[in-house]
Amino acid sequence: MQRIAAKSPQAQRAYELVVSLQQRFVNRMQSLSLDHGSSRQFEPVEWFRAEGLHGGGMRYVATDKQVFNQASVNVSQVQYDADDSKSLASATALSSIIHPYHPLAPSMHLHVSWTEMKSGHGYWRVMADLNPAIENPQHTAAFHEALLAAAGKSLSDEMVASALAQGDRYFHIPALGRHRGVCHFYLENYFTDDAEADLLMAENVIASVIEAYHGLVNGTLAEKQSPQTEDFRKQLDYHSLYFFQVLTLDRGTTSGLLVHDQNDVGILGSLPTAVDRELIGSWKPNMPAPQGELLDALLACLPSPDPADDRRYGIDESVKKALADAVRKHYKQHPEAMALQASGDVIPPTVANHR
Repeated sequence: MQRIAAKSPQAQRAYELVVSLQQRFVNRMQSLSLDHGSSRQFEPVEWFRAEGLHGGGMRYVATDKQVFNQASVNVSQVQYDADDSKSLASATALSSIIHPYHPLAPSMHLHVSWTEMKSGHGYWRVMADLNPAIENPQHTAAFHEALLAAAGKSLSDEMVASALAQGDRYFHIPALGRHRGVCHFYLENYFTDDAEADLLMAENVIASVIEAYHGLVNGTLAEKQSPQTEDFRKQLDYHSLYFFQVLTLDRGTTSGLLVHDQNDVGILGSLPTAVDRELIGSWKPNMPAPQGELLDALLACLPSPDPADDRRYGIDESVKKALADAVRKHYKQHPEAMALQASGDVIPPTVANHR
């Protein structure tokens, strides 16, 4: 099979950018494995949308379990140039989540995408957020400063402040009265009359985030601190929170799963390797109806607990596929529940209508 690329020159430029950033990020993460782990390579995994007729993507998955609990760096381009029934021309994206093995090293999520409609309108989405299991204020400050410095080269102070506020809103978990993570940046529906300047903005922000994050994790691992049992317990609690937020609130994840079932493992590649089923279940009373039904369905997908630790429930590819099916089934039965998903100040029509 062969992936058919989008015809638009802007979509082609966006694809060149996200592939370049993907390689940069994979190389930085691979260097962590070389310096602190077993030197195992990230593995490429390709997927196809409608057997390549509408594009597809490539993700790189970490295999060095000495350094990474879970890590996936994904590039995709879905296009509908030959489908007159779609108003969307193409969506080109880089999306990644890194969960280090060491509980004192923070997790991090980033996303950058170019979405183009057949009307000719297009826009950028740029997201980055730091997600420590155990917060290090110095890490938070460094990540925040890197975001401000990079975004400030292209965006006004008001727009940077808005992106930080939108990030805080998007990653807030109402049922728990707290956020996922400690520093959030979410620039939505961004475009100006200068297409090259817009692309450079996206490149600068994501490249800066990549370098800042590599520095934080590399510095943590270089200190060679031995994690304590309590540190790993806090990490399991954080991973459980991440699971809860992604599968019950994250609009991008839900929309992606509702569009098709041809990349379920890739879309849920951000999930950590294990969660605490009982902890997640304890949050159900705080959820609005009908989301408690969704949580029950998600928890039913988890296998038996780890014999060595009855609070740990593993998540492998078969579990991810079951979780994806549970999400689709829930929103087909309760389409009104999409209104309970997270959002910033603007919900793009491509996301609101699940593309």
